[in-house]
Amino acid sequence: MTRAMAAERLVASIQSADARYATVDEFLAAVSGEVRKAVPFDGGLWFGVDPTTLLAASYKRIESMDASYCWPLWHSEFQAHDVLLFRDLARQPETAGSLRMATGDRPLRSTRYREFVRPQGYEDEVRVAFRTGTTTWAVAGLYREKGRPPFDTDALRLLQSISRPVGVALRNRSVSQVPATRGSEALRSPGVLLFNAQGMLMSANTHAKAWLREIYDQGEDSWTILLSEHPASHGPEAYRLQGLVSQAQAVARGHDEAGSAWLRCRDRSGRWVVLHASCMDERDPGSPVAIVIKPAQGTEIVPIIVEAYALTAREREVLRALVRGLSTSDIAAELFLSSHTVRDYIKSVFEKAGVSSRGELTAKLFAEHYFDHMHTSVVHES
Repeated sequence: MTRAMAAERLVASIQSADARYATVDEFLAAVSGEVRKAVPFDGGLWFGVDPTTLLAASYKRIESMDASYCWPLWHSEFQAHDVLLFRDLARQPETAGSLRMATGDRPLRSTRYREFVRPQGYEDEVRVAFRTGTTTWAVAGLYREKGRPPFDTDALRLLQSISRPVGVALRNRSVSQVPATRGSEALRSPGVLLFNAQGMLMSANTHAKAWLREIYDQGEDSWTILLSEHPASHGPEAYRLQGLVSQAQAVARGHDEAGSAWLRCRDRSGRWVVLHASCMDERDPGSPVAIVIKPAQGTEIVPIIVEAYALTAREREVLRALVRGLSTSDIAAELFLSSHTVRDYIKSVFEKAGVSSRGELTAKLFAEHYFDHMHTSVVHES
């Protein structure tokens, strides 16, 4: 079978899985199975990410990996000068790369190899970003044990071929879940978690415990007890919190160009939540790290929802005008377009969002994803 035929077959299998499976968990399981046939691997990490911060934010799939190495993974990702970091992979032209190729077949040069890959019995890692254009919706790390050949250029080409199909499927699923009910009063108030420099939880207020229960589907004290122990004992669900702590420390060290540590995710009912992390002393990465969990505001979730509909730059301008209540003629005057052109853009926006009217559009973008008492401010956000 030629390389082109192998890539076409893999893409077709991914598209078939997209059509067959409704949930992210089912889809990722199918993707993993199809990839394993084409690019054999022994262990894997699959994460949905916040497309802005690239922190693990939602769904995940972990295969034959030791969850106790969560902390070394994020430490090497944010605080070490390493090769093939997820944030670099998300920006480079190629959507997949191997650790051995990136180090010139000298993997010991990589902190991640020394502290995360090799201690688990693996000898090579390939990473892939699942992108739509320049936006990354998920990432994966696949691993091969000693005795297997390292990942080669054919493997990278196959993984690159499915970057967009997987990215599109996960982008579409990122906004498909509608919140079932309003949150309790406790879940309308910020929760505060305080970690020490080693990633161990020191304290959590009542609201934080309620948020953890809602996000992770555990008993009220289960996660606070677990997170109070050494990071090596943390389960796979702790990946996003450990990543936030590590990124906050990287910001304090001046290693993170974003200048802040935060991510958006959805809890079990579909409610959008935002988590912010920062060192208590912003100049001292060894100081305690506070994570604040709170309901997402309109300005924090609108960008990710709009991104999911893959609107062009001009369509986004038209959308902003629509939700501000401007008429077609007003939009035409503001954007220096003809009314006919504006109507074409409106039609395109409606088609991408799956609606047929302005009222449906507003409900689709906001009411389904943001349902607290701030509807007015959301509608008028420009």
